[in-house]
Amino acid sequence: MKMTLRLLFAGILSAFLIGCGGGEKKAPVDPNKLTEFQLANGIGPVMKPLELGPIDKAKAEAGAKIFEQKCFSCHRMDQKLVGPPLHEVLSRRSPEFVVNMIMNPEIMIEKHPEVQKMLAQYMQKMTYQDVKLEEAFQILEYLRLEKETPTPTK
Repeated sequence: MKMTLRLLFAGILSAFLIGCGGGEKKAPVDPNKLTEFQLANGIGPVMKPLELGPIDKAKAEAGAKIFEQKCFSCHRMDQKLVGPPLHEVLSRRSPEFVVNMIMNPEIMIEKHPEVQKMLAQYMQKMTYQDVKLEEAFQILEYLRLEKETPTPTK
């Protein structure tokens, strides 16, 4: 009887494990095991390369308003403030990295080596500003437009 129960339990457990396996694996977020994509593009909702077309000026304008409301207290385009200057951020970071940083700063700070270097330099953690994904893309368009705009001479 005990042997039968053990065999029955082992069979049920095996069926469960087989039936639950085989799903798509999530990308690791262990700082020692970041994927190549995560190292280059950050950790967050953007998990594949973005297909960017020409700059959408309406989205950039909306992004400028969001930037002023949610980012301006810490960032300027052409000077270091609490955070880094952002005029040429897209020359240093991928668009995917920028969106992931906007959307997921806590995990980026905790697990991404480049963000940890920035934290050591700026000594201030970026906080999540309750930005929705569409708003993050609008901010990205604003930053893309700013990158194309010459900086004022000081």
